Amino acid sequence: MSVQFDHAYLDHAATAPMLPAAITAYAEAMTVVGNPASIHSQGQNAKRMLEEARERVAASVGCDPIEVVFTGGGTEAVNLGIKGLYWARAPRTRILVPGGEHHATVDTVEWLAQREGAIVQWIPLDALGRIDLAALAAAIESNPADVALVTLLAANNEVGTVQPVEQVAALAAAHGIPVHVDAISAYGHLPIDFAALHAQGVSALSISAHKIGGPVGIGALVLSRTAAVVPLIHGGGQQRQVRSGTQDVAAAVSFAVAATAMTAELPGENRRLRVLRDTVIAGVRDAVPSAVYNGDPDPAGRLPGNAHFTFPGCEGDSLLFLLDVAGVSVSTGSACQAGIPEPSHVLRAMGRTEAEARSALRITLGRTSTHADVDALLRALPTAWAQAIGAGMADSAPRAYT
Repeated sequence: MSVQFDHAYLDHAATAPMLPAAITAYAEAMTVVGNPASIHSQGQNAKRMLEEARERVAASVGCDPIEVVFTGGGTEAVNLGIKGLYWARAPRTRILVPGGEHHATVDTVEWLAQREGAIVQWIPLDALGRIDLAALAAAIESNPADVALVTLLAANNEVGTVQPVEQVAALAAAHGIPVHVDAISAYGHLPIDFAALHAQGVSALSISAHKIGGPVGIGALVLSRTAAVVPLIHGGGQQRQVRSGTQDVAAAVSFAVAATAMTAELPGENRRLRVLRDTVIAGVRDAVPSAVYNGDPDPAGRLPGNAHFTFPGCEGDSLLFLLDVAGVSVSTGSACQAGIPEPSHVLRAMGRTEAEARSALRITLGRTSTHADVDALLRALPTAWAQAIGAGMADSAPRAYT
């Protein structure tokens, strides 16, 4: 028995609803028999489907098809990009990372520090969530010969601030240092031209299908032809000896359908989302005047569908649950950290207090978002906020021992 929800879904940064065309393509491709590595006609038919899908995904990010290495999702792509570049750059040990990165990056570099002797140097963010370029330059210039790589988000997955990837790449390229870009939160919202980024010094870029209406369980590391990486997975060497394993043809075909649709719709969809986002911003400020808008306030400096607020005096988790009961789905931050009661490490990296970092709410819009969804949020928010404030006051009240 399936469970149907009539919620207003405003958590597209966590995952986007699958496109009907991507679902259809997935189902049809799953009926095709043949391993794309086989040389018989059925295997070669599967290979043709796979390579056509690779070409379409490549077109969506402006790279050559051979540079698309399909992975089991965005997290694997990030791990392969960071670990692969790090290992290939031995004996260099330093990894330069902005504060406030996605946990796919944070946990990867911390693992390298614990197990592989890496030295992780955290580069500060400014109050808007943007990397401090002067601090990055100083970190590089202190000993450029020991820097293994620089890794950063294209746009912050929580507060939506767009990072100056080109400037970061230029600083690193001046010393021959490779750069990995986690573009998973930006993919589908910002135009990506990997060829241009590679010319500026970017060696690898991670993307994921389910953020753009494709299936969960497939992503890609866009890897320059000239980049040297050590693989995570060893076996048949199916993809440039970088990623082994029988490739998922059906998922790749579905990914390609979503990528093609996203590319065609991107300019108009971004304009539409900016209008909805501005409605959210104005409505939240009207409903809760004390709410603080986080990230870059300049629309050109943030993702078009992202509105991120802190609500002084209440816990973000409480507000999320109350909105959920009222039929509105939002988040407090990355879905990878959902259910873990800790303050936002992104806001902490931006200089906010722990209390502020616990009061966050992320509202993210996407292809299926409508004015009706926004209206539902703005109707529910005043009551939910008042109840969350009350819950916070009750929790902080003195209690008698019994």
